[in-house]
Amino acid sequence: MSMIHVQDLTFAYPSSFDNIFENVNFQIDTDWKLGFIGRNGRGKTTFLHLLLGYYEYTGKIITSVQFNYFPYPVSNKNRNTHEILEEICPQAEDWQFLREIAYLNVDAEAIYRPFNTLSNGEQTKVLLAALFLNDGQFLLIDEPTNHLDTDARKIVSEYLRRKIGFILISHDRNFLDGCVDHILSINKANIEVQAGNYSTWKINFDRQQVHEEAANHRLQNDIKRLKQSSKRTAGWSNKVEASKNGTVNSGSKVDKGYVGHKAAKMMKRAKNLETRQQKALEDKAKLLKNVEKTEALKLSTITHHSSELVVLNDVSISYDSHSINKPTSFKVAHGDRIVLDGKNGSGKSSILKLILGEQIAYTGTITLSSGLIISYVQQDTSHLKGHLSEYIKDNEIDETLYKAILRKLDFDRIQFEKDIADYSGGQKKKLLIAKSLCEKAHLYIWDEPLNFIDIYSRIQIEELIRSFNPTMIIVEHDKAFQQTVATEIVYL
Repeated sequence: MSMIHVQDLTFAYPSSFDNIFENVNFQIDTDWKLGFIGRNGRGKTTFLHLLLGYYEYTGKIITSVQFNYFPYPVSNKNRNTHEILEEICPQAEDWQFLREIAYLNVDAEAIYRPFNTLSNGEQTKVLLAALFLNDGQFLLIDEPTNHLDTDARKIVSEYLRRKIGFILISHDRNFLDGCVDHILSINKANIEVQAGNYSTWKINFDRQQVHEEAANHRLQNDIKRLKQSSKRTAGWSNKVEASKNGTVNSGSKVDKGYVGHKAAKMMKRAKNLETRQQKALEDKAKLLKNVEKTEALKLSTITHHSSELVVLNDVSISYDSHSINKPTSFKVAHGDRIVLDGKNGSGKSSILKLILGEQIAYTGTITLSSGLIISYVQQDTSHLKGHLSEYIKDNEIDETLYKAILRKLDFDRIQFEKDIADYSGGQKKKLLIAKSLCEKAHLYIWDEPLNFIDIYSRIQIEELIRSFNPTMIIVEHDKAFQQTVATEIVYL
């Protein structure tokens, strides 16, 4: 066991005037299974890169361990998988590779195939297996679930639970609960470390928010009362001061000694009130710094004249004359939210594209209602680049509405001036979701919309769907999201 000490860490990218981290202090144990959470764009991946020594910073990061990073950069994916695993962990024996991938439900023959023939999920699993075979290294795991289907997420979560010594960035609540014993959270005002899984952290965080809200309400009332009292005291002081050079109402002369004594008491009371008011203001300033309030999102749907918008009967997708899924049937009526689930490569995204009108070979029948307007969120974000204003213009989006939605999804206004290519993965995904929310449609088709999206925004999107009940077909592997929004889950 050893410790990683972070002392007075301050960092900003050379092209930015804003610090990502400022005078940050915390320490973590290298035996912990540490879940790393926080809003998109707050610096989670940046912190991992600082541990790896990619950037210069002020302050100190003190540790005796060597760091390794997932995803491991595979330069040539045409190489044999076994060759890549030996590159990652040259001291490991074949039996060790085979043992680790067996824990992850990967067939032994996979390591003797070219790496590019493995599915994205298999690639994730074999790379993780090899990285964990490096003794004495502390693994930095950056969002491994984005290429994992629902079953694979459960398998990898169970695998990680048996390991020690890693930081895991993930926004999948069930996944975190299954494998971490501490949470490192980047909040609005600080970074905190807490024992327990995500659910334990969320309960404590919510309690703290409620406590601070209540304390803030009491302090606001106290400040209001002190201000009123201060005004009264100031009024009394003015009257006393005026009476020094005058007479009392009866016409008799004023006892100036008495007046001076009274004025001194008024002055002392005013000073005491001022001190108490300032203390209350300082206490209030300490509160509510980490409140993560999310504004409610809105959606304008259109009602279609048909009761059933989409009907699939025994649809099976084919590539190179090979069927990739068993015949699938389902119907989409008004208010239905169909979630397609299944292993990677089972045809989920292909069925979405088929409904959207792409030319894909299939058997069976698919029927769409006439005049159906569809809003689509695609899985890939690699095409997003350039200035936001250009993206808005090219897609004919209502700029005011679009930016208002992005603000609700935790975009700072400064982000509107940056190149989209510099956005985080979650911020890019939010661009696509915000575009869909601007579109009035009969049917919303979203393909893995939550990839890279932070937990707060996931909950915000869940609340939107429950409030407006749009008709949707969704491919998404986040189990908590599925359980919250789906009216039916179709397994391929």
